[in-house]
Amino acid sequence: MPSTPRPLRRLGFLTIGLFDGADPGRGHESTLEIIELGERLGFDSAWVRHRHLQYGISSPVAVLAAASQRTSRIELGTAVIPLGWENPLRLAEDLATVDVLSGGRLNPGVSVGPPMHYEQVKEALYPDTADAEDFSYERVRRLLDLVRGKPATDFSGVEGFEVFADVVQPHSPGLGRRLWYGGGSLGSARWAGEHGMNFLTSSVVRAAEPQDTYDFGEIQRAHIREFRAHHPDGEAARVSQGLVVIPTDSATPEQRAKYEAYAAQRLPRTTSPQGPARLLFAPDLVGTSAELVERLHAHAGFREVDEVAFALPFTFEHEDYVQILTDMATRLGPALGWRPGAAG
Repeated sequence: MPSTPRPLRRLGFLTIGLFDGADPGRGHESTLEIIELGERLGFDSAWVRHRHLQYGISSPVAVLAAASQRTSRIELGTAVIPLGWENPLRLAEDLATVDVLSGGRLNPGVSVGPPMHYEQVKEALYPDTADAEDFSYERVRRLLDLVRGKPATDFSGVEGFEVFADVVQPHSPGLGRRLWYGGGSLGSARWAGEHGMNFLTSSVVRAAEPQDTYDFGEIQRAHIREFRAHHPDGEAARVSQGLVVIPTDSATPEQRAKYEAYAAQRLPRTTSPQGPARLLFAPDLVGTSAELVERLHAHAGFREVDEVAFALPFTFEHEDYVQILTDMATRLGPALGWRPGAAG
């Protein structure tokens, strides 16, 4: 472990974009306003989660297309798009289009695996090919190749009055280096490194083997080091950490009580691996910026990174997010060594 943590170079945040099913426009507008606020506060990046058949953002690419027209500097990311729901060729076109519209600010994060509740949705999603679909890393590789400009077809040229290309259009040359893999295991970290992607870590990791005690930070640190050991850029390879972090410096007593109750309700799941996948969750961090700095500097995973996308809790109100983001940008970030605009 380094003797001192790395100064924080990039500060970002992640939101799920919840909305009321009876009034979805209001929730989507709130998400866009939060992204605009993030830019005004100097955040380097804003990320949106992806939820299907739930009351959260189902189309992050569309939301970020809208955000790209209401912002000018902040990077816009997805954390993450589950590729089991996507056709890599069509997604590559959408991502490239939004990257062009944003002026090269898109940071697409993806993951693989069967869609959640696949048995219940497969007939609607893949009515003719459900049992033949490949949900392995091959789906990511296809997306990588298409975004990076490898041919999608052996046909190109002029046909009548129409001109056809053999690569995805529009082509955005820098997008290929801004693709992220959201992983929580040694295997996914290794694969992402070998394929030159960036690596998104979050508040969930997979515990490899049964043992007496589990340390989330140590497991996450091992994943980050595995990723960098297999990436062409080595120690310079980009990793972003996404813990739930809630500063309370300017919070009202009522807000602090709500935040602490939220974290306490979720704490039991952090004591041991959960479910057949043996998922280990990190505790949510709630406190003043001074308290959070101390806890983050003691976190083995955090000590390995110089950029973060702290996750906003799912169920809070708009004014809560305003307070949390304001404290992050004006108090917590600077206390961690971050300066607005320092990332370039």
